[in-house]
Amino acid sequence: MIDHGRLFREAWIEGVRRHFPGEPKPGYVAPWEETPEWERSAAAAVCGQVLAFIDMSDGAVAKLSRDQRGRFVALCWTAQIYRAFTDPKPSYVADWDQLPPWQQAVDSDIFDALEKAAAQDAST
Repeated sequence: MIDHGRLFREAWIEGVRRHFPGEPKPGYVAPWEETPEWERSAAAAVCGQVLAFIDMSDGAVAKLSRDQRGRFVALCWTAQIYRAFTDPKPSYVADWDQLPPWQQAVDSDIFDALEKAAAQDAST
């Protein structure tokens, strides 16, 4: 059984370490145990949404571009930000084209990591 929140968080941290220019903010790479509860809940929700999308596509997600994959993750995350905060900072809810390239790359990597985990889970 996949722990959705941790899986998402680990994929985020791995992506930040790979793509963030320079030294990331400590909160970007904080371990699961130090992640705020709202963020844990959001991570689990987004992971569940992405996994459901992958499952419901019956393999068709393989045809999505890297940007399309990342956009889906970003949009799901934006909905969770609105759920958690009444008046979030504009940068927290920016559209895909307004996200920095490193964050776009991380979101795309997250989709790929979740797809890989889903395939591994299905084969066990």
